[in-house]
Amino acid sequence: MSTEAPIVIIGTGLSGYSLAREIRKQDKDLPVIMVTADDGFSYSKPMLSTGLTKGKQADELAQATAQAMVDQLGVEIRTHTTVTGIDAEAHEVIIGDERLSYSKLVLAWGADVIHLAIAGDGQEHVFSINDLMDYRRFRDALAASRRVAVMGAGLIGCEFANDLRNGGYEVDVIAPSDTVMPGLLPATAAEAVKDGLAEAGVRFHLETVVERIDSAGSGVQLALANGETLSADIVISAVGLRPRTDLARAAGLEVNRGICVDRTLETSARDVYALGDCAEVDGHVLLYVLPLMACARALAKTLVSEPTKVTYGAMPVMVKTPSCPTAVCPPPAGAEGQWQVERQGNSVRALFRNEDGQTLGFAVTGDYAIEKQALAKEMPPLHG
Repeated sequence: MSTEAPIVIIGTGLSGYSLAREIRKQDKDLPVIMVTADDGFSYSKPMLSTGLTKGKQADELAQATAQAMVDQLGVEIRTHTTVTGIDAEAHEVIIGDERLSYSKLVLAWGADVIHLAIAGDGQEHVFSINDLMDYRRFRDALAASRRVAVMGAGLIGCEFANDLRNGGYEVDVIAPSDTVMPGLLPATAAEAVKDGLAEAGVRFHLETVVERIDSAGSGVQLALANGETLSADIVISAVGLRPRTDLARAAGLEVNRGICVDRTLETSARDVYALGDCAEVDGHVLLYVLPLMACARALAKTLVSEPTKVTYGAMPVMVKTPSCPTAVCPPPAGAEGQWQVERQGNSVRALFRNEDGQTLGFAVTGDYAIEKQALAKEMPPLHG
């Protein structure tokens, strides 16, 4: 048995478990301890917004228990365990009165949902869905519900709206933007998705926000800034995520929007790494699956054998809105060029091209969504 301090991974979400799998491909025996504040179930977070469409209950979305992951990966997993600090100088994780030594530490603890401070006494009917335990509570409440209000028209809000309609629920979406997914899709593609969702029965209340949520019978009444009032049984708050940075900042690590790491995913503290939704990799916060998997593969090599920089190929984002299938690969921030757009009904092909005709980004909806793989091959990598 090795007496070497273990690799400690904080977080058992997709990034934590993906990294553990990649480590085991490199080394079957390296001691690894995983620490999580939740129950350690392995599940795919992107699947939470498809449960009704797929006819699955919350527990059916879980792929394995923590014990099954222990058996599968040959790691120690501490569930329902809250990390209270990091002593980077001493190479120790602080868990209340306990100090856990590490050889390398990986922060894979994800992002927190952004909570809005909204007036009214109906907050117990508002659900933010960030993990499987949140989703279980939401589905329990949904069982006695018929009308759902969704705050936020970003990717998650739109996916939940489509899933709820597929489950037969009445859905109202409220958002301050003038269309859906404004930071992700060009305007014409966004309109196509909105029209597809509206045709499926989703009601949109855009360019306004919820000002009050008051209890009303067994549900709530929402007062909107534009003077409208809506009734709902429950409310989903899907207004965005914020990388978890508090513990890292308290430990003296460099933090910007996320925990700052270089291309080897090392933080400003020696032997401390970060990946997934909490990390800002070389200036990029990428809250999607493909970059996470690329990071897990590179970091495993760094931890086990030799420093390896992460490289990203084209990383299209698949939006799970079956009423208007959508894939998007946004152009790099600051890229020079123009969108070239064609639309037939809710089918949009939007290509972002520079003056040399090189395609730097795309968005395809409806019938054109099948072109996503061919278009992705044309994309330059985000990083070399």
